[in-house]
Amino acid sequence: MRNKTFAAAALLAAATLTLSACGAGDDAGSPVAVVSEDAGARKAATVLDQPFEKPDLVLTDTKGETYDLRKETAGKPTLIYFGYTNCPDVCPLTMNNIAVAKTKLPKAEQDALRIVFVTTDPDRDTPAALGKWLKGIDPQVIGLTGDFDTIQAAARTLGITIEPPHKEKGKIVSTHGTQVVAFSPKTDAGYVLYGEDTTVDDYIKDLPKLVKGEKP
Repeated sequence: MRNKTFAAAALLAAATLTLSACGAGDDAGSPVAVVSEDAGARKAATVLDQPFEKPDLVLTDTKGETYDLRKETAGKPTLIYFGYTNCPDVCPLTMNNIAVAKTKLPKAEQDALRIVFVTTDPDRDTPAALGKWLKGIDPQVIGLTGDFDTIQAAARTLGITIEPPHKEKGKIVSTHGTQVVAFSPKTDAGYVLYGEDTTVDDYIKDLPKLVKGEKP
């Protein structure tokens, strides 16, 4: 899938952080997030000066049961990613990188971590389809599906743009931002962003801090 960008303006340097998405087209209308970036060595993590509020999102999980995101993840380190199971590249890579990194944590921290995958293609990603796909990645990942407009609105509050699935060269594709948002167990606020170029080694390095609500 080709890249789709959204800008994040740095608070002091007014630098632009470009994150890409699975899908085609420009994304000039996306929200701008205020971030802080340290000069020097590359860092996968972007720590937000103004953290995101956790979306007030109630959807359906892979068991077909109602899942209240705020209630179920309160006080838990949480990673949220919006994508779809038919994605040919970025989505499975991102989820597998996180899943592999999670295995390096102590068992108690693995159990405490909430990894949430919210579909951007709810018509095809039924609870059963999500469950089957996530089982091959990490059965502990929480897969959520539901009304597209509800999902789109929730993603928007995190600066993530999602467009309705559409046909492209005979295939249905979902254009969506590919940011992973990390929420602190201390404040329940989304304070760190990761782009699609984040590697498994990046997650291995950062997860021990994220589960404690520390800055990576």
